[in-house]
Order: sequence, then C-alpha cells, then structure tokens
Amino acid sequence: MQDTVANLLIRYLERRGIKHIFGLCGHTNIAVLSAMANSRIRFVNVRHEQIAAHAADGYARATGKASVLLSHLSPGLTNAATGVANAALDCIPMVVIAGDVPSYYFGKHPHQEVNLHADGSQSEIYRPFVKRAWRVDTPELFPEIIEKAFALAESGQPGPVLVDVPMDVFSAKIDGALFDRLAHNAKALVKPSIDEETAATIVKTLVEADRPLLYVGGGIAIARATAELEAFVDHLSIPVAHSLMGKGMLRDDHPFTLGMTGFWGTKFINDKCLTADWVLALGTRFKEADCSSWYPGYTFNFPPSKLIHIDIEPAEIGRNFPAEMGVVADLKQALTVLLKVAKALYPEGLKNPALAAEIADYRAGFKATNRAMETSDAFPMMPERILADVRAAMPRDAILTTDVGWNKNGVGQQFPIYTPASVLTPGGYATMGFGPPAALGAKLACPDRVVISMVGDGGFGQNPAVLATAEAENLAVIWVVMNNNAFGTIAGLQKAHYGLTYGTTFPSHGPDYLPRYDLIAQAYGIAGVRVRSAAEFRPALEAAIASGRPTVIDVAMINNPTPTSGHWNILDIYSPDKQVSHVSTD
Repeated sequence: MQDTVANLLIRYLERRGIKHIFGLCGHTNIAVLSAMANSRIRFVNVRHEQIAAHAADGYARATGKASVLLSHLSPGLTNAATGVANAALDCIPMVVIAGDVPSYYFGKHPHQEVNLHADGSQSEIYRPFVKRAWRVDTPELFPEIIEKAFALAESGQPGPVLVDVPMDVFSAKIDGALFDRLAHNAKALVKPSIDEETAATIVKTLVEADRPLLYVGGGIAIARATAELEAFVDHLSIPVAHSLMGKGMLRDDHPFTLGMTGFWGTKFINDKCLTADWVLALGTRFKEADCSSWYPGYTFNFPPSKLIHIDIEPAEIGRNFPAEMGVVADLKQALTVLLKVAKALYPEGLKNPALAAEIADYRAGFKATNRAMETSDAFPMMPERILADVRAAMPRDAILTTDVGWNKNGVGQQFPIYTPASVLTPGGYATMGFGPPAALGAKLACPDRVVISMVGDGGFGQNPAVLATAEAENLAVIWVVMNNNAFGTIAGLQKAHYGLTYGTTFPSHGPDYLPRYDLIAQAYGIAGVRVRSAAEFRPALEAAIASGRPTVIDVAMINNPTPTSGHWNILDIYSPDKQVSHVSTD
C-alpha cells in the first residue's frame, strides 16, 4: 500500500519505540509534523534549535538509546550544529532528520539553500562531526537510509548521524513494503567481547602489580556498564580514578573511588596515577584537561607506568599514551568476562584495607580543608557552599546536569555522585549552554527522578527560552543559576595572566546583578526565586524540589577559582615564566 514518506516514517519510528522527537518547525518539515500529530510520538517543541539538540543529547544520555532531532533546513540546521557537535564529541547517539530544499531546485538558489560551493550541499555542514551524513536523493532509498542511520548511531562508538531530506521526498508516495521489510532487521547488534585468555592475562597483570589502578571514562556510561565496573572493583579491591566524563561511573562513596584527575584533580589523586605501575583504562580518550596536557610529572607517566586500554573504538587506543595491550571490546561485555575470570582465578577475592583506609583519610582531610568554604555565610555565596547545599538537598538518585565553569569543574572535583551515571556533563566540546536544555531531555526520559541543572549566569543566558518548553511540557526541572556576573572561569584566567577582566565580566549594577533571571522565569510562567542570603539558598532549593514545578533559583556567587593541582598547557602559553593559574575576580 502506498503512502507518503512522512506518514511511513512516523509509523516506522513508532515501531522502533521512539516516544519523543525534539525540534522546531519550518516549511521543509511540516509534512513530518503533520504526520506526527495523531501518532503516539510526542513532539517536544522548542524556541531555538540549539535547545532541541542539547535536550535530545540529555535524553539520549538518560535512556542509552538514540534520540531523534527534527530540523528545518539551513539556519535551523546550523542553529542545532553546536548541540549536535557536543553530542558527537561525547559519543552520544542521535539521529538528526533535516528538511532541505526541493530536490529539483538544487543549485537554483531556492529559499534558504546552501549552495555556495556545491549544489544541494547542506549536508556537508555536518560532515566534520557526525558519524555519517546522508542526502536522500530518491524517496525509495529513504527507508533503508533511516534504518542504517539508527544502526550506525547506536553501534560501535556511538554518535550523531544526519539524514538530509529534500522536502518533496517527505511528501512523495512510496510502497509501504519498503519500510515493512525492515522489521526483519535486528534493531540492536551483538557487541564484541573479549576471550577468557585475554581476560586472564589482564586480571593476573593487575593482581601481580604493586600499584594497579583502574582509569575510567564516559565509555562506561555509554556501555551501561556501571554495575559490572563496581562488581569488578569489589572483587579485586583496585582503586579507581576517573576523567571528567567518568565522574559517577563508580559512586563517590565507594571505598576505592579516588576521584577526578588532571588540571582540576587533587594532588593525592594525580599522585596515585603517577605512581601506578599498571593502569587499566576503560572507555577513555585520555583528554587534555584530564591528563594535565599530557605533561609527564603531573598526572600520568607512560612509561614507566604501563597501560592496558580497552575501548570500543580502535582509534582511541594509543591515541595519547602508548598501550602495552590494546583491546577492542564493548565495556559491559569485557567487564563481565573480566569478573568471571577474576572469580575463577581468585574465588575469595582480594582485600586491601590499608588502601581503603588511606582513601578514607584523604577524603576526610579534603572535606576538612573545604569546611570553612562549605559553611561560609558570605554573600554573594561561596561556590563550595552552593555545591554543598545542593548535595545536601538533592536525593541520592537525582540527575544533575552541569554546564561549564564552577558547576562543571567543581562538581568533578568535590561534588559526590551516589547513583552511577546520574551526572550529565559537556565533555569534549565543553559547550556553554548545554546544561539547562539537557535537563529537559533528562526529565522527559526519567519523569520520576528529580532533575537539577547547575549552571552559571553566562551559560543560562545562552538560551533562556528553554523555560518556554519547560512550561509547555510541565517539566519540573530546577535550574540553579550560579551568578557571578561574569564568564567566571575565563575572567579568573585573564585576571591572573593579564591583570584585567576585559570582555569577560558583565556591566556591574551594584549588588543587584542584572538580568533578573528570577523575573525572566516568571515571565515564562515558571517559578522564579532570587536568593538574598546564604541562609536562604538551601530552603529555597528544598521547596523547589517539593513543589514539583519547574523553578529557577538565581543565587549570587563570589567568583573564586576552582582549586587546581594539575597543569594546563595554556598556562605556559600565557605566562611561561610564572607559576600562575586562575585568581578570584571579586
């Protein structure tokens, strides 16, 4: 039976179990919107495509499945590009379906066409960061392309893909059998594992090492392997350090969790990595900030330390540090086999009470050094006090989204995560403005969990129209705006190296910072609270959680830098003869 591609697409997505599509309308995609109107799929409407992309990103992180983003052509697609690139660099699966100019008008400069270097070249915009970009040249090819798109987005190292569709293709009629035959395709691929001989080599190497260490990244969350990781650590009692994206892969109150490494890591954690004789790396790229710009003597020394690296993507193995053994495997499968072999070789497991006690003493000492900041009544508030109060009010299983600045670096360093994979952070792209819309996606995916977005005033100001979608969808997200009236981290960096804050701080209007984000929230129909003292903050947050309503809490914050112990190459570039990093601008 013949039907339009748009109608058949929506029925196909329903069969795949797609429940939400994020996007914004345009004349090239209204055929799809019209087909969606009477479907089981809910269209999540936004006021800016970057919001849609970040929300789809947060949704995919929470569900572990590819999200769907529907975009208009040209300006719609470029508006979404930052959010899609952010997802790409963090390996988040996403299928972007974009309308395009009519296929028979390629190169004639129809309304909004991109064709300055090649006719019909809109899809080229995404080529540097998506796993693949398809342009649908004939309607009959669309079914197999959309099937391939989901398979590629979710397999191997996941990531976004683009399906570029001329608007006449959406309206063309094709035989529904072209979609029906796809029902016979497996919708999830069997993922690669490791053999028991390889697992035995790895386990024996770690057990026989003097100072073994696990180093985990965001690949653990992508593989949904947090339970397997914890079971493996429990059996062998090996300490675990993590990258920024590896935050929360093992709960922070586990006795063998060390913490985050690199520039914003602490000396204790960096030293544990430096002195490890064998490191088993799981799902990490060893990114610059996590590795103190790869300088020896700060975080890692390979060699003399030796590395075993397991990742689903071969190109990641040996990219930044030489690997004595490289293993290509899905981490959930690999850890399952590693645990099985470890239990066979060492059925009683291994204990290391001395190391557990050392880690516990370190945590207590670090907490003690922060206590004055975490309990300070200063206003504007100390960032440490904001983080401590959020942690105290937040349920253990709440989902937290961060943005950039203190809310990201400080969370990585000193904010305990108790439920694995419950913190969503922009890693590789470090995109300002990610946190607020990512929280929308997380709340749609997990409506029964509390979702809090900690964000700076710079990040929240990127796309405050996120509030319109929250109100329309009744999404009870709580946004904590840590307001230092600046792009704070960069202001502190510029102040340290150049002695000024030109272009990094906002015009001052005295103690009453502008804009008033609480009033902006109220204009969107959202509860808005402006905190006037440190004592008011936690009760305001607790009330917001209890209310079950979307709420913005605007709290003034002192712009003190996040403490650092690692290194970042930019410090050498700006001040090669000085030992300086960031300073307070307050």
